[in-house]
Amino acid sequence: MIKDFDIAIVISILQEQVSTLKVPYIEFMAVNERVPYKVLISCILSLRTQDRTTALASERLFGLADTPEAVCKLSVEEVERAIYPVGFYRVKAVNIKAISQRLLDDYGGVVPDTIEELLTFKGVGRKTANLVVTVGYGKDGICVDTHVHRITNRWGYVQTKTPTQTEFTLREILPRQYWRAINGLLVSFGQGICRPVSPLCARCSIRQYCEFGRRT
Repeated sequence: MIKDFDIAIVISILQEQVSTLKVPYIEFMAVNERVPYKVLISCILSLRTQDRTTALASERLFGLADTPEAVCKLSVEEVERAIYPVGFYRVKAVNIKAISQRLLDDYGGVVPDTIEELLTFKGVGRKTANLVVTVGYGKDGICVDTHVHRITNRWGYVQTKTPTQTEFTLREILPRQYWRAINGLLVSFGQGICRPVSPLCARCSIRQYCEFGRRT
């Protein structure tokens, strides 16, 4: 880890730069609606899928059905057609139907607000569970996707091999006040500046704090 890495300064600078970048769809939807069920389903759709494709698929599906009750009335084929071409759309359609039915049967149609409970649903991993808790319910959690994992390792803030390891490391070292914000910031930053391939280091406002940026 970089000894002189000041996360408070980095977050402050990032907030200013990210304000000029595109907001991820799920973050945008949450700010405007904050409906846990929609956050849950959109996050499932977003896995292995580009943000614009996720947005369009979510809007098509929610145009047909935006509650567990309404989704359960659709056939799997209708869900498939609505969410195509998201990645693994056939598997996701089955999972969305099953999740919706279980929400009705076991939770009165209300999405659970704990990571542990959400992880018991098929197709829901730690990224999705954390996002529902943080974005859907405004509770503390750290959503780690490929952007958060890649960028925090590039900084030298963590030294981990998997997103799960990154999440638990960040839970130990990241001040709690930044837990909910870190995903939205780094997704925008990762899509617009700190890209997986050929990151735009010359345009990066925190290059002097970044281990990768210093080397390049």
